[in-house]
Amino acid sequence: MIFINYTKPNVAAALMPVLADTNANNPFVANWSAKGHTLCLGHWTITYQGLPLVLPLKQADNHMHTFGIFSWINPDDEDYAEGLPEPQWIEKNAEWLLAVFDLHHIEFDESHIHWFYEAVNVDDWRCGSCGGCI
Repeated sequence: MIFINYTKPNVAAALMPVLADTNANNPFVANWSAKGHTLCLGHWTITYQGLPLVLPLKQADNHMHTFGIFSWINPDDEDYAEGLPEPQWIEKNAEWLLAVFDLHHIEFDESHIHWFYEAVNVDDWRCGSCGGCI
């Protein structure tokens, strides 16, 4: 497994007050580095209790396949929903996630896995979801 390490950039939590309230107790913070019309050029920065996590390269440079609506044209249309709901996502990603948790001495339990999924889901994306390639 190839791992890559990124440092956490400055996250503007003030821009997302609703998410901050929802995720106030989440020890994970996930941020996709690219914004606007260049989403495919980014990478994940994920921290646990303020410390950066080392992710496998495949996960560090790609969207995470979490469930959501990623259409920039129809952001509220459930017909455009895609990705895996949390239980299926955990089942599909448990192997690499266990390796990351083990590497960083994070307890691999239901709560921590839920918090990880929740943090990543907030900033997940899809190719074409920004309209930059159109």
